[in-house]
Amino acid sequence: MSDSASKSAKGVMPDTKALEEGPRRADGVSQLYEGNVFDATPEDRRQIGVVSASFLIFNRVIGTGIFATPSTILSLAGSVGLSLFMWVIGTVIAMAGTAVYLEWGTAIPKNGGEKNYLEYVFKKPKFLITCMYASYVMLLGWAASNSVVFGEYILNAADVEVDRWNQRGIGLACISAAFLIHAFALKWGLHLQNFLGVVKLVIIVFVVVCGFVALGGHMKIDNPPHNFRNAFEGTTNSGYGIVMSLYNVIWSFIGYSNANYALSETKNPTRTLKIAAPIAIGSVGVLYMLCNIAYFAAVPREQFLSSGQTVAAVFFGNMFGPRAEKVMSVFVALSAFGNVLSVIFSQGRIVQELGREGVLPLSKFFASNKPLNAPAAGLFEHYIVSIIILLAPPPGDAYNFLVNLISYPLAIINVFVSGGLVYVYFTHKTKFPDWNPGIRATLPVTIFFCLSNVYLVVAPYVPPSAGQSVYEELPYYLHCVVALGIFAAGGIYYLVWAVLLPRLGNYVLVKETVVDADGWSRSVISRLPLAEAEIRQAQWQQEQQHS
Repeated sequence: MSDSASKSAKGVMPDTKALEEGPRRADGVSQLYEGNVFDATPEDRRQIGVVSASFLIFNRVIGTGIFATPSTILSLAGSVGLSLFMWVIGTVIAMAGTAVYLEWGTAIPKNGGEKNYLEYVFKKPKFLITCMYASYVMLLGWAASNSVVFGEYILNAADVEVDRWNQRGIGLACISAAFLIHAFALKWGLHLQNFLGVVKLVIIVFVVVCGFVALGGHMKIDNPPHNFRNAFEGTTNSGYGIVMSLYNVIWSFIGYSNANYALSETKNPTRTLKIAAPIAIGSVGVLYMLCNIAYFAAVPREQFLSSGQTVAAVFFGNMFGPRAEKVMSVFVALSAFGNVLSVIFSQGRIVQELGREGVLPLSKFFASNKPLNAPAAGLFEHYIVSIIILLAPPPGDAYNFLVNLISYPLAIINVFVSGGLVYVYFTHKTKFPDWNPGIRATLPVTIFFCLSNVYLVVAPYVPPSAGQSVYEELPYYLHCVVALGIFAAGGIYYLVWAVLLPRLGNYVLVKETVVDADGWSRSVISRLPLAEAEIRQAQWQQEQQHS
């Protein structure tokens, strides 16, 4: 069995054509033709096993969300009962999302995540969906928000007053260290991620144990809270409050697809993903709920609401005194750093995969593994964008804006990823006969995940009640408008690059695959005069007729 055939047996290989085929027009809209297109991955780059894959997910999911968002969720939900219920709903949505991404990942086991899944279903116009997704990846700095929280917790531990620039200066140091580690010491970066994943697990389990102690009345404060009496008192009736609280919960679960971005570097990717993802997300869901119960057992409601992003430190202060609050701040900062490491690891690989697709300016640069066999160019791009987003928003709204700017476009992506899978379920016999995933999400679960994300896309446009806006100064809808603008920018880039410029210049774009010295394949999209392309295609058609 040939190498390409064996790969096809393991999963779907989209956009694969035999060498002897001539350039074919990709669609009826763009001026894009395809020649010799295939996929190659060096086997010696498969370094990620079950443990590393689990911690890739665990580190991405558990960043600062569980330590920083509970106060915001309580203020938006209005009551302890509804706040806890939001965490249950978020867990269910995350488990459904995990199942959907498991099916996609075991069907298409290669680097790139959502990019591959969207391209597999939304094939025409060729590269339109890729360009819109590329805009979302390239223009959003996922690592920025947890770098902000890293700075806040470090300053809290040092007992230094937080201001706009000292917080962000430390955040800049955090993200710079993560970039340098993954760009120049890949194996050590994976080992450090695994170590910090263990640290996070120990911290959360310790919080949970302390919560049971708090429920027994053993605390360092004079007036223990009674948050579970009349737990639903004060529940909001605002749709905006409910959806924004759910956004913050979902932000705390973002990362269930993190291992999907590095499947080309994963040993036995289908088996690894089937084990790692359910273990990571299932354990996180249980720990999150117990962690919230612990917070409510030890932190009075008013103190809870005023704690901002430092509720975990306040919890430890109430349990063990002021010095323990400082120690906990250091541990939460380490958790944030682990998340930043995990985020920049995966986002750098998505940028690299887009470079390999040939759709980016300087695609060869972004596709490179130079200088030390790591996607330094992709990592650097995400690093620069994250710094810009880290420094731009006003101080009071910075964290919430960054959280929502990530969560909202991700909900849009999830609508298309899950909707695409629903389409595959209904049409796989005729349109996707090679569909053979290692695990199936099932149609009801996929539809539930799709509808959940449709709600998350639509609901933020409902105006908030007085005093309910998640922002102090910014318009409540700003993150939605910015997100749509980012996707629109990708669509405009596609129209200019793939439609208008080729027609004005009388050339076509021809996509072919080359294999670099490091063993990775990448696409090269070159310009070919229109007349020459038509001659080549006519010659190929004549050869096919005579053969």
